Amino acid sequence: MDFQKFVDQFHTMTSIISVKRMGNDRYGDIRIVAGNEKYIDSIRDPQKYNMPAMLVNTFVPDSSYERYFAKDLSFEDFCYRSAVLKQPLHTYVHPKQFTDWVSIFAMPMDYEDGDVCYCTYSIELKELTDIDLVSDNFVETASDVLKTCIKLHDTNDFKKTMDEIIKDIRIICDAEVCTIMMMDFVEATCTVLATNVRAGSTLKRVTQFTNINFYDIAASWLDTIGESDCLIIKSQQDMEHISRVNNPWYVTLEEAGVESVVMFPLRYNNEVLGYIWATNFDTKNTMRIKETLELTTFFLASEVASYKMLRRLEHVSYTDMLTGVQNRNAMNNRVSDIVAGNEELKGDYGIIFADLNGLKRVNDFGGHSAGDILLKKAAILLQEIFVGDAVYRAGGDEFLIILADDTEEEFTSKLNMFKDLTNDPGGVCFAVGSCFAPKGYDIRKAMHDADEDMFKNKHSFYELHPELRHR
Repeated sequence: MDFQKFVDQFHTMTSIISVKRMGNDRYGDIRIVAGNEKYIDSIRDPQKYNMPAMLVNTFVPDSSYERYFAKDLSFEDFCYRSAVLKQPLHTYVHPKQFTDWVSIFAMPMDYEDGDVCYCTYSIELKELTDIDLVSDNFVETASDVLKTCIKLHDTNDFKKTMDEIIKDIRIICDAEVCTIMMMDFVEATCTVLATNVRAGSTLKRVTQFTNINFYDIAASWLDTIGESDCLIIKSQQDMEHISRVNNPWYVTLEEAGVESVVMFPLRYNNEVLGYIWATNFDTKNTMRIKETLELTTFFLASEVASYKMLRRLEHVSYTDMLTGVQNRNAMNNRVSDIVAGNEELKGDYGIIFADLNGLKRVNDFGGHSAGDILLKKAAILLQEIFVGDAVYRAGGDEFLIILADDTEEEFTSKLNMFKDLTNDPGGVCFAVGSCFAPKGYDIRKAMHDADEDMFKNKHSFYELHPELRHR
């Protein structure tokens, strides 16, 4: 067959793809057999079509597609379904290296050469506003995406909405587990934002891996996905590929009981915010699942970016920038929530007021930079002693600690340790007051009791060390 003559009849950017059929849902080489002038031009001069550069800029007929771009399991699945399974396909993708969306059409060819099957592969670049979401083939996907968008823009409870959306996506994918994970590449941490699990599933989940640093696994996904817009693992052949290119992740997939995964990075303004994935999904509906997640993640990423921005602003507004502990605004809001019943202290609790002795004298004689250093040292000691407890800078030299989960014995132990480590008149030295209150005791009264105790302690300190009282 004269493939070049055939493909030259296409007006859109088109190539002929060959896929070697191997049986048992496996396939061999995938090659770009021929391309029309526009397709070949996109390789020779990608800037002409606003496309990313290929690995090489010369087209050689019947070469492996990996000559031109990196291995892409999603691309392979698309070509396999069309060429071997004889499915006419259409989808939209938004790879990170493209500024526009890419509309892709694949049509199976009624021609085979032994075990080698063929399909056409045509692409058009489109802006999001030009995507035809109401076409017959895309109407079901559009409906699912629209429901997600409505939920995203009609909520005051972001976390609850994410829980609902991830459940919807799991059901659409007919998956065992669906998860959204947030990534912080600066702090090298990852956290699960939302997850939904099918009833009766025994699949091991991310949060159950306690023997490894899962951030390292999650950080490796970017390299595994590469330049593609997503990663689809749907067969043993795909799993074997993962075992070769990312064995640490493959080991966790095996341990968890994972057989298939569809994963998308959540990208916004060229920043990877996290990932969304469905595990052990219905591989018979891979294309529809991919299309739904493709568009959903586009809108979802924007909302997650806004959520992260609000979290950052909240952190700034609730954090004392000098010491790193929570500030007076955070303390007042916490106390107000407890008084109003928005937060319940479920048992007995402790309050500690700590006033830094001698700060004014240090500021007056050493300057405010010396005073700042003393405050930072004091805050570090507080955070080392009261690990997991809420530490607030209540004022210039005053700190408040709320211990909500300790027994009286644990509270007393921490309090005594604190007094022992901060009793150096020449260094970090606190006047300390405390109150251990029973459940239901008004927190404002407990704070008043601790403050009174601290005042007495401070008065006694300056009677013993009058030289530190600056007049």
